[in-house]
Amino acid sequence: MSDAAIATCGARMRAYNRATRYSTMKILISNDDGYQAPGIVALHAALAAVADVEVVAPEHNNSAKSNALTLHSPLYVHTASNGFRYVNGTPADCVHIALTGLLGYRPDLVVSGINNGANMGDDTIYSGTVGAAMEGYLFGIPAIAFSQVDKGWGEIEAAAQKAAEIVRQMTARKLVGEAPWLLNINIPNLPLHAMRSLKLCRLGRRHAAERVITQESPRGEVMYWIGSAGAAKDDAEGTDFHATAAGHVAITPLKVDLTDHQNLGYWAQTAAHLAAGEAPPESV
Repeated sequence: MSDAAIATCGARMRAYNRATRYSTMKILISNDDGYQAPGIVALHAALAAVADVEVVAPEHNNSAKSNALTLHSPLYVHTASNGFRYVNGTPADCVHIALTGLLGYRPDLVVSGINNGANMGDDTIYSGTVGAAMEGYLFGIPAIAFSQVDKGWGEIEAAAQKAAEIVRQMTARKLVGEAPWLLNINIPNLPLHAMRSLKLCRLGRRHAAERVITQESPRGEVMYWIGSAGAAKDDAEGTDFHATAAGHVAITPLKVDLTDHQNLGYWAQTAAHLAAGEAPPESV
């Protein structure tokens, strides 16, 4: 082969490599269990087969931090031996600083998890896993929060493979890169072959949380521990609780708008009376 032909082939190969590099989907991964948690390690390994992946996750467990951002103390970023970057902050902190300067590029998808335990029903309000995904969504990026139904990391590799399969299917359908969306997905702790099909669900509801737990400190002071989440209250057919109990993978689209649209009419009348300074009607 002549020098000119070799040069031409080399130029074409470099162009191909550049095109491949820029066309490969880029995924930012975070969680709330911390960068060393088995869930994020398994998820990273599974998603690395389908995309360029980067981890920016909390240094320590930050469960139930919801969308909290750290505003009154500095955040520091360190890199672990496996390349994961970790932050002394909340899940939302991790995604926020990643998207506003740390990464240097805009990922195509933000994925959070896999969480150690379910995020169903009311859990989504408190969940740091959902909070991390929602932070990506607020920046206009499609985002998914993955959780296992039961704690303990049972069948975590199967859950990670299912998560990667879902991402792969969504990419094939060109859903990634379009308008932003936010999905909450709960995966049963089952072998891959035993999981039932993906099922679209609404959020269920839980009973109120258990009573606070009190203990006496070594100094004689009373310590308070938040009680366990309440049991399922609304687990009717169509809910995430019902679907996962039957072995299905539950998928629920979420939104940020907390407006009570159904009762806007009722509150419009009340607001009008309040604005006019009217006294409430006398009770009979």
